[in-house]
Amino acid sequence: MNVTHEVTNQAMPLSGVNLFETNRPLRDALALHAPEIDTAALSAFGAEIGSAAMQVHARLANTHTPVLRTHDMQGRRIDEVEFHPSYHALMGSALRHGLHGTPWTGAAGSHVQRAVAFMLFNEVEPGVMCPISMSYSATSALRGNPALLAAWGPKVAGTVYDERFVPFERKSAVTMGMGMTEKQGGSDVRSNTTRADPMGADAWGPRFSVTGHKWFLSAPMCDAFLVLARTPVGLSCLFMPRWLPDGRLNAITIQRLKDKLGNKANASSEVEFDGATAWLVGEEGRGVPQILAMGALTRLDCALGTAGLMRQALSLALHHTAQRQAFGKPLIEQPAMRNVLADLALESEAATALALRLAVSVDRTEHGGDGHEARTFDAGHEAVMRRLFTPVGKFWICKRGSHFGQEAMECLGGNGYVEEDGEGVMARIYREMPVNSIWEGAGNVQALDLLRALRAADAAPALEHELAQAKGANPAFDRTAAAVLSRIGAGTPEVEARRLARDVALLLQASLVLRQAGAAIFDAFCSARLEAASDVFGLLPARFNMDAIIERALPAAPERA
Repeated sequence: MNVTHEVTNQAMPLSGVNLFETNRPLRDALALHAPEIDTAALSAFGAEIGSAAMQVHARLANTHTPVLRTHDMQGRRIDEVEFHPSYHALMGSALRHGLHGTPWTGAAGSHVQRAVAFMLFNEVEPGVMCPISMSYSATSALRGNPALLAAWGPKVAGTVYDERFVPFERKSAVTMGMGMTEKQGGSDVRSNTTRADPMGADAWGPRFSVTGHKWFLSAPMCDAFLVLARTPVGLSCLFMPRWLPDGRLNAITIQRLKDKLGNKANASSEVEFDGATAWLVGEEGRGVPQILAMGALTRLDCALGTAGLMRQALSLALHHTAQRQAFGKPLIEQPAMRNVLADLALESEAATALALRLAVSVDRTEHGGDGHEARTFDAGHEAVMRRLFTPVGKFWICKRGSHFGQEAMECLGGNGYVEEDGEGVMARIYREMPVNSIWEGAGNVQALDLLRALRAADAAPALEHELAQAKGANPAFDRTAAAVLSRIGAGTPEVEARRLARDVALLLQASLVLRQAGAAIFDAFCSARLEAASDVFGLLPARFNMDAIIERALPAAPERA
């Protein structure tokens, strides 16, 4: 080969890394909030999901995208979506480790442990997490129909994945999806027109015939869906299986699969219901509150997923710049690059801290005091913070994701922009980032939800109590906290909802960073986010120890005593 074609000064791929053991911020956050959790299983999962084999599965699942088969060879309507075997391998791993409905049958701490694993999985392949997340949130909703919960609950918690398109009675584990969005309404679900006509009742409760259209029905090969439809009483939440109890296919027609910017491994579809059979979940006419309760859990997953994507993007940037030489030394040693990397590390740590703290509130409100003997907490405070953390975390972490992904990509230069048949992981991450910001309510929806949550009399005192742990530790933090609490007390107009959501998120992140990372990193975060309000990454003042910030974030195996 001609000497000019020799490949030099190119970074080796980041592969075969234990994603849990090499993520010090995540481990420290877990130790802060739930030290009683045995991390052995998380370490084993981190090794599995970070393996070279799983990275190959992620690449193949994204390059060999789902295919819709509307009819069989004889012309019969079948409405099946075919996936590459790697998609099924990834789904099998997710179910085997209980990332779907399993926490609802587990002990205290189950939701936190699942949240950590969910973040780790998203570092490798977030597309398959859509049906996993919907199964997680839908399991909670099934409590509104005890008969359905008894029949389906154990299988939504099952850990042996079954890819077959067969009735649920023949499967040991199932997944669930949702169908809310219609083309004319989007987030305004009250404008939905899908109709549900009464058909009597049976062992699963009140039964309806559903006719209408859903603009987005993600993961259409799930075994059942929770859909929003208009019954005679009003918008209601209904349970719609793909197969009916008598063994016939339900009247769900897949019109097409969406051609999306990212999230390629996941099939997002547009469907028609032509007299499809469904059963009532919860109270008739109370479908919107039921859906909002589910949406709060999928919003948790949006925050967790984006935090995971941020961590992987940061790891790739650190790994690349440590190997790539420029102007006589590794990129990571160039002062301007070190500033960018340190600032990205601060953002990733803060995202991880806030996302996991939300998961802690979910766990504590779902499990109460059971099994939490090692830690004491105020259950009432946790319930309020869950209401506040959910829109704040979804808004800010997901909003920062695309900006973060672009900056991390820039650290790799042109190599970061290259897809190369799925080998370009950074490009895949960048395309993936916007979906979590859009899914389950975009930025304005989250900011307005925060305003509504803050109108409760117990909201501002709970927020002040949460922030008190960092009071007096940094002047910029104290000034911002006082100003935010004053604005909340005076009543924030809707036009300023996003500004308030950002400021509340930054204060919560700062308070958490202080507790899990220490004063030095807390001060750097306060300077960059509260004092200077940096609009781009890499503006940290020179006085901060960027070496220590970067060292904390490096994707290398930590030293153990």
